[in-house]
Amino acid sequence: MKIYHNPRCFKSRQTLALLKENGVEPDVVLYLDNIMTAGEIRGLLVKLGISPMQLVRKGEAVWKEKYKGKELSDDQVIEAMIANPKLIERPIVVKDQLAVLGRPPENILELI
Repeated sequence: MKIYHNPRCFKSRQTLALLKENGVEPDVVLYLDNIMTAGEIRGLLVKLGISPMQLVRKGEAVWKEKYKGKELSDDQVIEAMIANPKLIERPIVVKDQLAVLGRPPENILELI
């Protein structure tokens, strides 16, 4: 299993702890430090079964300042996430061809 993790995020820390409590030692991807490509984001979206806009943290200041209220294509939303990785909702846990958002952390139990 793999977790796209932000150690400063409470929900991300909770999700990682829940994985470990259930005997899972996931690969930890610090996605703020290791910027994802458009292809990687698209792959996650397929595994999550959601659109790019559903993966965006719309409460972030950068979203409100640069993108809110604009008509953006899926590609433009993905480019915004690449340019500003903190816009990516977190945490994301991946197992094989499935992924879930750890909001709430208990969502990840369906992958275990």
